Amino acid sequence: MRVWVNPRAQLFPGTHTAMFGFSASRLALNRSVYLFVSNAQGILPFYSLFVIRFLLSSTSSNLNEHSFIVSYLINSCGLTLKSAQSISKRICFETTERPDSVLRLLREHGFTNSHISKIVKSWPRVLLAQPEKTLLPKFEFLRSLGVSSSDMAIIVSRNPFLLARSIERYLIPRCEVLKSLLVSDEKVVTALKRMGRTFSQNSFSNNLAYLRGLGVPHSFISHLVTQCPSIMCQEVGKFAEGVKKVMKLGFDPSKVTFVEAVRVFYTMTHKTWEHKMEVYRRWGLSEDEIWLIFRKHPTCLARSEKKIMGTMDFLVCKMGWQPSAVARVPIVLCCSLERRILPRCSVVRVLLLKGLIKGDIHFSSVLMPSEKRFLELYVIKYQEQVPQLLDLFQGKTSLTELGFGFDDKSGILRIKITWVE
Repeated sequence: MRVWVNPRAQLFPGTHTAMFGFSASRLALNRSVYLFVSNAQGILPFYSLFVIRFLLSSTSSNLNEHSFIVSYLINSCGLTLKSAQSISKRICFETTERPDSVLRLLREHGFTNSHISKIVKSWPRVLLAQPEKTLLPKFEFLRSLGVSSSDMAIIVSRNPFLLARSIERYLIPRCEVLKSLLVSDEKVVTALKRMGRTFSQNSFSNNLAYLRGLGVPHSFISHLVTQCPSIMCQEVGKFAEGVKKVMKLGFDPSKVTFVEAVRVFYTMTHKTWEHKMEVYRRWGLSEDEIWLIFRKHPTCLARSEKKIMGTMDFLVCKMGWQPSAVARVPIVLCCSLERRILPRCSVVRVLLLKGLIKGDIHFSSVLMPSEKRFLELYVIKYQEQVPQLLDLFQGKTSLTELGFGFDDKSGILRIKITWVE
């Protein structure tokens, strides 16, 4: 009796997948094994020594190659085991000569391990690029724009595929488009640092023309592109839809709040928008009051939940303001609590409690002036009476150390809420 047995089916019954995650095609044999067994002996499985050795050597070779790449990605590129295992399926190399030369060039140009890890995860084949021929010219081009080493690392780690693009056909034309709008190299660099992976030159030009057609001032378009360049690279129809939504809310294209609202709508999903609305509702604000905040300063809705809650807690619980009063001057929500609100209010609190100023000072005179002007009005002017004011403002001492605090409900700092548009 003559029986034909497929060795792979015997080794891996009920599956077409090879052992250890390798595809069956890698281990597929190019020959059939014929088995001759007499009727008296019955059908007995039998494999030639050649077949067994072939399977074991193939599996061992693949495992070693896989393990080598995973180990390199972890030890040299800073990837986690999970990331390295995933990335190893998208790249193959037998020696570390080329990857080592790529990593050396990146580090020579100021890229940290964090930057390198991010680049490799996004574009693993960067490790196989030719450093001098492919990568170095891109670095030199960016430097010609005034990009510093630290900025270059940010730009490339955010969009590694720039390194695979043609300087003449891709980088130069797009940088020229940005330069024609933003004028200064400094703003171009800022835009590049915030640019996403996609830069459609046609979409950018069409969306730019659309905004100009609505009467949006050049300076405001420049502001929008500097803050969020990717928004201008959207598909034209989608971009126009978002802009029309903002116009229906009553925003005036001739005001800077118009482009700020466009940016907020672009960067937030509907789910995120609803969550931010809920954050403000926690402070007892009505829908109308929240919409008032958005209309006056759209970026207030783009603040993180942590920043919104921290600022509101200070203003309401420490300073005794009503949430509705904050809603009428929402620009304060865009000020840094640590760097602006707390230091200035601490200084003013000391002056109030010492009777050096009256409690009906305007809100705008505390938080809106430049740092130089604030120091002139509230620190230098009272330096002789309260020598510690400058240290308090600079964070070198605290209210508690001066015998004051914000927890004393009987002496809460209450600045008159007066705002001049």
